[in-house]
Amino acid sequence: MILRDEIMNFKYATNTSNIDEPDVHLIGVFSDLKIDEKNNFLSRNSLSKIRNVMKKCNFSGNIGDHRTFDNTGSQIQIILFGLGEKRKFGPVILKNVLTSITKKILKTNMQSLSINVDNLIERKSEESSLELIITTMHASKYKYNYKSKPDTYKLKICNIISKIKLTSSKFSQILKTSKSISNGISLAKELGNTPPNICNPTFLANTVKKLKKEFPSLKIKILEEAEMKKHGMGAFLSVSRGSKQPGKIVIMEHTPVKSKKPIAIVGKGITFDTGGISLKPSPNMDEMKYDMSGAGTVIGVMRACVEMRVKTNVIGVITCAENMPGSQASRPGDVVKTMSGITVEILNTDAEGRLVLCDAITYTKKYKPRYLIDMATLTGACLVGLGKYPSGLFSNDEQLADMIKKSADKTGDRVWQLPLYDDYFDELKTNFADIQNIGGRYGGAITAAAFLAKFTDDIKWAHLDIAGTAWDVGINKGSTGRPVSLIIDFIRSN
Repeated sequence: MILRDEIMNFKYATNTSNIDEPDVHLIGVFSDLKIDEKNNFLSRNSLSKIRNVMKKCNFSGNIGDHRTFDNTGSQIQIILFGLGEKRKFGPVILKNVLTSITKKILKTNMQSLSINVDNLIERKSEESSLELIITTMHASKYKYNYKSKPDTYKLKICNIISKIKLTSSKFSQILKTSKSISNGISLAKELGNTPPNICNPTFLANTVKKLKKEFPSLKIKILEEAEMKKHGMGAFLSVSRGSKQPGKIVIMEHTPVKSKKPIAIVGKGITFDTGGISLKPSPNMDEMKYDMSGAGTVIGVMRACVEMRVKTNVIGVITCAENMPGSQASRPGDVVKTMSGITVEILNTDAEGRLVLCDAITYTKKYKPRYLIDMATLTGACLVGLGKYPSGLFSNDEQLADMIKKSADKTGDRVWQLPLYDDYFDELKTNFADIQNIGGRYGGAITAAAFLAKFTDDIKWAHLDIAGTAWDVGINKGSTGRPVSLIIDFIRSN
């Protein structure tokens, strides 16, 4: 796998006179249609022209609205793009509008742009807002290119203009952090978008090996199936044995601080999910290549952490397997023993994510984590319940859940917490084992989380169901890279 990274050189200025004239200047405008004349490359004639256009309602300032003007007296083009209502503006809208307008410019031959960010910045957190802006614009250039003639971009220079006084060293630090986060997001997207005939468990393990070569401080360990058998990981092996592709558990360690308990992140890495013997319907089954998005998130987060040298110990664990209906595949009715000793009756082989995760969670406990967060495209039920906008959040610790929600609000990578009442655990009871791997017809996302919670009694744990948020469909079909930004902010904040 090659992660293609066209260079975007960001420069910072407090005034337009401090930078060379760009090909295009971007101005974000709220629906109140007020334009700050200062720090913009606008001539008086251009400003008058723009205001006349606004009066005629040819530009509304609504989200998705944009309008291009030729700037009188120069070669600069001016693009206004809508920010919507000021009272509703926040990280989610910021990321959406910046991504949209940057992608439009990337399709042109323009080589340089400038943008006035003063009306985009949250005054209580100026530096983190600036970081989000740069991360979003840098990440916007990502595109999966497995073509004979890959797409290339002409845009090379992005000038950030703001009244905020920053030293060159401070901006360099913000820029480095922003690009590290963007690289992590892009890597997660690249892995998710890679076709399943290429991205198999061995491919994911090799990706981590390449990461180790790029960042030697990263420690890695790969558990093969023979070692898993010694550890008693019967749940994981019940999933991987249906495929010719051997399963792997990959552990990554970023431990810059001695004698400090780590934050552990665990990702589901089912590189293709047919459902096994409980075969999925064929429409849209191609999207099951995204069933490794939890693992892609973990790899992306670990890359960002080592690249920006985060001063927090982080353990990343990914569970890499294919769920195939081979002759050795698990059957409904099989009973397996997990690494924890808990026995599980498999009633549906398409509920395989919880089986690989439960053994990985048990294994990860040996690191004595302060917090353990798992991420998984776990249930279609979460998508039914919440749609494609927030990830489902479950936790056995309310303080941990609140910390995650705070990072979600800050990054615009939204979550919504769902309950874990005792009633849901009752649905996992069976006559033939300690628990079964599915609950009843309703609340499938919750009973799946309840299954995982059975293995987390002695740790502070949270589960993110990203089945609805890990990829887009339709014209923008592809991996979203979520929830990389959320998890990175959680690690940096805690």
